[in-house]
Amino acid sequence: MTGDAGFTIRAYRDTDNAVLAALWLDACEKVHGFLGAQVLQRQQALVAEHYLPGSETWVAVSGGAQLGFIGLLDDFIGGLFVDPGAQRQGVGRALVDFAQTLKGQLWLDVYEANAAARGFYARLGFEQTGRRAQDDLANPYPLIRLTRTR
Repeated sequence: MTGDAGFTIRAYRDTDNAVLAALWLDACEKVHGFLGAQVLQRQQALVAEHYLPGSETWVAVSGGAQLGFIGLLDDFIGGLFVDPGAQRQGVGRALVDFAQTLKGQLWLDVYEANAAARGFYARLGFEQTGRRAQDDLANPYPLIRLTRTR
């Protein structure tokens, strides 16, 4: 798929792994800094070793450079990350819209403390459908469940 902003969306390739894992860390340090550097580095290893190759991952690229990615597990968005230098250029919106054409309904969990992401998803029409007091690792970081239907 080709976006209006001059990028395309394609399936993940094994050769994307290192670049996308670095992109993930860069983006997370800006919005999930409350988790701490050690936690983010451990999670980055899991992203590279398990998440990227184990999910249905789609990559936005321009001129051979990876701008961002979305990872899907059925209709669950396991992760949406855009290179901080490519944000506010329609990459995230295009990845979400592309995923919705594939899956129909989409849902995700977002950290309550990540106000920027919550605002982004609200602008895309996601609505809060739940809340948990802890994250997936039982840490005291509340997660908000968001859902978007057609």
